[in-house]
Formats: sequence, structure tokens, C-alpha cells
Amino acid sequence: MADDALTSTNGTGEGFFSRDPGREVVDLARDLIRIDSSNYGDGSGPGERGTAEHVAALLDEVGITPEIVELAPGRANVVARFGGRPGGREDALLVHGHLDVVPAQASDWTYDPFAGEIADGYLWGRGAVDMKDFDAMALSVVRERARTGALPERPVVLCFTADEEAGGHFGGELLVAQRPELFEGCTEAVGEVGGFTTTVRGQRIYLIEAAERGMAWMKLTARGTAGHGSMENADNAVTRLAGAVARVGAHQWPVRLTPAMEVLLATVGEIAGVAPTPENAEALVSEFESSAQMLAAVLRNTVNPTMLGAGYKVNVIPSEATAHLDGRFLPGYEDEFFATLDSLLGPGVEREFVSHQRPWESPTDSDLMGAISRSILAEDPDAHVAPFLLSAGTDGKHFGKLGMQTYGFAPLRLPADLDFGSLFHGVDERVPLDALRFGARVFDRFLDEA
Repeated sequence: MADDALTSTNGTGEGFFSRDPGREVVDLARDLIRIDSSNYGDGSGPGERGTAEHVAALLDEVGITPEIVELAPGRANVVARFGGRPGGREDALLVHGHLDVVPAQASDWTYDPFAGEIADGYLWGRGAVDMKDFDAMALSVVRERARTGALPERPVVLCFTADEEAGGHFGGELLVAQRPELFEGCTEAVGEVGGFTTTVRGQRIYLIEAAERGMAWMKLTARGTAGHGSMENADNAVTRLAGAVARVGAHQWPVRLTPAMEVLLATVGEIAGVAPTPENAEALVSEFESSAQMLAAVLRNTVNPTMLGAGYKVNVIPSEATAHLDGRFLPGYEDEFFATLDSLLGPGVEREFVSHQRPWESPTDSDLMGAISRSILAEDPDAHVAPFLLSAGTDGKHFGKLGMQTYGFAPLRLPADLDFGSLFHGVDERVPLDALRFGARVFDRFLDEA
């Protein structure tokens, strides 16, 4: 049997056939990249309608009936049901990916970010990593299964969302709030930012997202007494705000090990011959050759000042000064996070949310985690599979509101020297062609294991 082919029953139990789940994956990803779906976060971008229509046509072509759900003008989502057999599981699996991408400045790139160039064994372009690669994997697998009649026993809900890159307010969030019937029966979900490899002492580890930090984007406001810049002023809003921002920015948050990171560090500790503890957690994270920066961010809560605003003339003390903070907090440590933050801000500084999204955490030893591990190890038996906590956010936080266990699982076997984390939202975003084909094979196996 060829490396990239699978032999399976045809869904009726009669006869066999050979299918290649990665047959189209590169071309599908390339076509998706070439449709500009940049999300500027202010409604000024092209929206996702064109990409959604393309995806819907790909599903319709193989007999999978899609629904385009546009809950705001131009912000289109695609939802479809696929698979399920008599006598199989009744609860459904949600497979979700977003259609939007962050903007890209072409002059910064080696190749046009929306040309879908293939060079040096990579597919280049905005969305190659985040996350039109996984959209293409899912489409390649289900299209091949639909053509060959290899329906998975478990029902699958496919959902391609809008607006994930700006919080999902016109995508996952609205779908869950306004169209929850689309996800009826879904008990588990898989989506982006997981299943890719990192390397520790020459050994591959596939990182599976099993948790996300919560997010608190906040506006701070300090008020004082306006006056002439030449005079003393003990009630200066700028001084009060600057002190608060400096305290927040300088604060060293303590290490806190969540269940997902405990399991991951135990895996690394086994390789390194060291038992993990909060004291050596940072040293163990440094063992990750390409993912250390990303994983270091999830050992503790973080807050970064990102914007400042005050005044309108150099010789006028303003009555108000503002700042914005990007806060991220670990599952189980939200109360600690806000209590500490408020003590750092001190009196006279008001805090309000721009966006507040709670963390989520799924079991690290669930049946679905077992299915993920088996699917990966069938293609890469010498590797390790371990959960991790994501520092950023995905649509998983929205689908979790419906009671689903959610995981990040977009499988990619990557070169050890590729700084994969830097490609998310980065310049020269690219994905290896063989990683795309590998991911399609693994995901195809997963649909039978899940």
C-alpha cells in the first residue's frame, strides 16, 4: 500500500477501494490562499463571503449539502453535516476552521501573500498556517470520502467560520448564540492550533491544544484636575495612569501549572530525565527547540500595556488619560488575576472591558484525546503526543459554550528547524507541502477513530 493511500471498506461493508485523502490538499490550500479574506477588525476588509461560496461549492460538488450562514453583511459562515451510519455513534463531532486571515503587507514578503506560491517545498501565503491549511485538510478528506463512499460512522458537522481573527463576534460567537440548532448533537470538537510537531532532544512531540487562557482586553481611565502645564498639580491624570501602567508592566506573575501543562512537562521531563516542578518549569520549556517562546507564555498569567492616550497640547495638563491592556489568564486563576491586577492599578484608575472571554479546559485523558493519539502514532510511531495550553484564543471558546469538549488538532509533521510559532500572523507564512499531505492522512484516520 502506498504511503499516502488508505484501503478501507466502502461504507456498506462490500468490497474495498484505495483512497488518497491528501490527493487535493495542496491545490485546495493554494486556492483558498488566493482568495483574500483579510480581517482588519473594523469591518473594512473584503469579508468572508467569497471564500464561503468557494468552500460551499467544493462541498456541493461531492454531494455534501452546505448552508451559508451570513449573520452580518459579508461575514459568511459555512455549515454542513456529513457521515454517520446506522448502528454507529449518534453524537456528532464538530470540525471547525475559520475562513478569515489577518492582513499582510506584500512589500514585507518574499512572495505575494495572496499568490499561493510554491517554492522550496513550501506553500507560501497568508493563511498557509492560520488556518487555510486545516480548512484544506478537512475539505480534502471529506471530499475523497464522499467520492469513494467511505462515510465515517460518527456524524460530522463541518463549520467554516467568519471573523475568528477579531474574536469571532460575526462568526462562532453569533452562530452559537443565534443558530445553536446547527450543532445539535455535537459533544466534541476539533479545530486549529494543535497537532503540529515540536522537537525536544531530537524527539518529536505533537502538541494537542486542550486548553486556552482567558482574554481580557481592557481600557484604563485615570481622571484628574486639568490645569496649566507650568504649575504644580498633585492631581495629574497622566502621572496617575503612567504609574499604574508601569506597575502592571513590571509585575512578575508566578508560575502556575495547569493540568494540560503538567502532562506536557511530564512528557518533556521523561525525555530529559527530570521530574517537573513549578521551580524547573521554565527550564523544561526551554527544551522545546521551536516552541519555547509560545509555551513559556502559558506558565503564568500575563498583562501587556499596548496603547496610551492623553492630552491635546504640551502646556495643558489634561483631565483624563487612558491606556489599554491585553490580559491573558490561566484556567482556574481568573479570580487571582483580577485581584492582583486591581491591586497594581491602585486608586483613581478605572478599568472596563473591551472584550472579556473566559478560559476553557478539556480533559487530557478523554476518549477523543486517545483517538487523536492513535491517529498520529499510526503515521509516526516513534513520536510523542501531549496536550498543551494555548496562550492565544480560537473559536473553541465559543463552541465550548454548548457543552462540547474542544481540542486543537490540525496535524502537521514539521522540520525540526522551522520556527512554526513565528509564522502565525508573521511575514512569509508558509507550510511544508509534505506536512499538508501528512496532515490529511492523519485526519482521515482520525475520522474513523473518533
